[in-house]
Amino acid sequence: MPRTLIIIPAYNEGPNLDRVLDDLAEHVPGADVVVVNDGSTDDTAQVAAGRGVAVVILPFNVGIGAGMQAGYRYAHRGGYGVAVQFDGDGQHRADQVAALLEPLQAAAADVVVGSRFLETRTHRPVWSRLLGIRILSAVISFLVGRRVTDPTSGFRAANAPAIAYFAESYPDDYPEPESLVLLHRLGFRVTEVPVAMRERQGGASTITTLRGVYYMVKVVLAICVDMMKPARGGK
Repeated sequence: MPRTLIIIPAYNEGPNLDRVLDDLAEHVPGADVVVVNDGSTDDTAQVAAGRGVAVVILPFNVGIGAGMQAGYRYAHRGGYGVAVQFDGDGQHRADQVAALLEPLQAAAADVVVGSRFLETRTHRPVWSRLLGIRILSAVISFLVGRRVTDPTSGFRAANAPAIAYFAESYPDDYPEPESLVLLHRLGFRVTEVPVAMRERQGGASTITTLRGVYYMVKVVLAICVDMMKPARGGK
């Protein structure tokens, strides 16, 4: 494999970060790690720095889209051939990273998404969130002309061309589902692989049932707008 970078977007993930870094050190010891501290008000940056990993400090909370773009810019400027998005809340499992890397190593994909729903043994979210995911899956599958099972998964790996694209252009508000549509329009090869995930290891999610419905409606509208814009960039 080319040089691999694990990008951890983190907002107030200090209580979880040690466990996440321990998991990565055990299962992906050959990869470099960068923590993108997205304006945290806790000790996220200090925990990361104390563990000896690279830290990108954003002066205030800019959200997952801009935070991930900062990580991809770090990867692009550092000449990394593979970048893996890995959440800082403990949901992603480092022992599943190898499954993401296999299609990249075989040159069979440009971006690999870890899906919780390709196998029934994996993740089971609450019904309201699952309904929203199913609706988004149906919309995106229709638009891209192929089955997409987990459009909101942030557990992903990208090769060098995809890293270069994301470094220049990355959706701000709804990056996971929007990026799938944009990648398809620009000719990138995207595939899903089954992965297992944990429940959140600490803290609390800000996505309530009402916010989930609001999110689903807005992301569908955003995707429709994306489809009407001229495609720019690509391989």
